[in-house]
Parts: sequence; structure tokens; C-alpha cells
Amino acid sequence: MIKLEKIFFIYILLSFSNLVFAQDLNSTIEKTISLGDLIMQGGWAMYPLGLFSLALFYFIIRNILIFREKNLLRPDLKDEIELLMRNRDISGIRNLCANNDSLITIVLDAGMERVSEEHLFDSQYVMEAVEEMGNEQLVTFMKSINYLSIIGGTAPMLGLLGTVSGMIKSFSIISQGGMGDPSKLAGSIGEALVTTATGLVIAIPAMIAYFVFKNNFIKTMSSMGRLIGHYINIYRFSNSNIGEK
Repeated sequence: MIKLEKIFFIYILLSFSNLVFAQDLNSTIEKTISLGDLIMQGGWAMYPLGLFSLALFYFIIRNILIFREKNLLRPDLKDEIELLMRNRDISGIRNLCANNDSLITIVLDAGMERVSEEHLFDSQYVMEAVEEMGNEQLVTFMKSINYLSIIGGTAPMLGLLGTVSGMIKSFSIISQGGMGDPSKLAGSIGEALVTTATGLVIAIPAMIAYFVFKNNFIKTMSSMGRLIGHYINIYRFSNSNIGEK
């Protein structure tokens, strides 16, 4: 029993000493390799990758602010729009849309423009205008989302280009007789590895953000289509002297 206790005590001491050694080793590595050292080690490719990382943060923050559903669909205007639709106040609806710039007001104004031009309500004609403007707005809003896809697809290739550049330098050093001196190869090999890792670190969140924003926006467009149809139906079945088809 005493022997088992001694073995257990020695095991704890060894485990503790290994833990302390590992912490000291990690702290030593952290002291010797800083972020600035990694950037310098990555070479020229780190500069465009740095711009890509800044662009990534910019478009993520921008899209978070722009693609809020309350900013695109304006639920705070729903009651007012419904009232104007029931009264068939086309000028009032268009003024409301002009004073409250958003996705749904732009699309709704395009439909009401057809009614005010012809002074005749044709649901198919109005919905064609709504669909045309909806497609136009889809292309406009998707631009900032597609930039994330461009960053996600280009960053790894740029990192790979930096890797190829580093490997070319490594083989050049070897051809000049630097095989026996690892320190001569360390910089080029470091450039090859760091640029690849940096490109992937930028690309992975960029692609995740791209699909998240894209799916949410498609959902918002579907909700907008349902709301526009709701508003058009209120106008269509309300009493008015305006002719309709």
C-alpha cells in the first residue's frame, strides 16, 4: 500500500513537472514568435492578405447593419400602408415610400407608379412592375454579399501563391548550397506555411458569413413578396371609383 502511494506521488510530481515545462515552453515560443514576426515571415503576400482581412471586417459589419429585417421590410409602416391602400390614396402611398427609403418601399412604389400612370388597376401589370423592381433590388443588395464570396475564394489562392513563392525561394537556397544550414531555409519555409494558413483563416469566416447573409436575405425577399401581395390585395378589394381589371 505504501509502495502504491509512493508511485502515485511520483506520478503526480512528474505530471506537474511536465505541465510546468510545457507552460514554460509555450511562453518561450510566444515570446520568440510575435504577430509582427509572423507577418514579416509571411513575406509580400501578407500585405494583400491584410487588406483582405480589413475588407472582410468591413463587409461583415456593413451587412449586419444593412440587412436587418426591420430596416428592409419596415414593419413600423405596415398599419399606415394598409390604411392608405384601403383608401386607395396612391399619392399618399408614393409620398410615404419616397420619405421612407427601404427595400419594400422602393418595390411598392414601383407597383403604385403603374397605377398612377394608367389610372387603372391591373393586378398582373402591377405585379410585373413589382417583380422587375424586386429583381433590380436583389442584384443591388447582393453586391455587398458577393464581395464576401470573392474574398473567401481569392484569399486561399493568394495564400497559395505566397506558398509557391516561398517554396521557390527554398529551392533556390538549396541550389546555392544552403542545404546544410537550416536557418537559411527557415525564412522561405515559414513564408510558405504562414501565407497558406493566413489565407485559410480569412477565407473560412468569409464563406460562412457569405452563406449566412445570403440565406437571410433570400428569406427577407420572400417575406417582402408576401407583404407586397398583401398590400396589393387590400388595394384591389377596397371600394373605389377607379376602374380595375
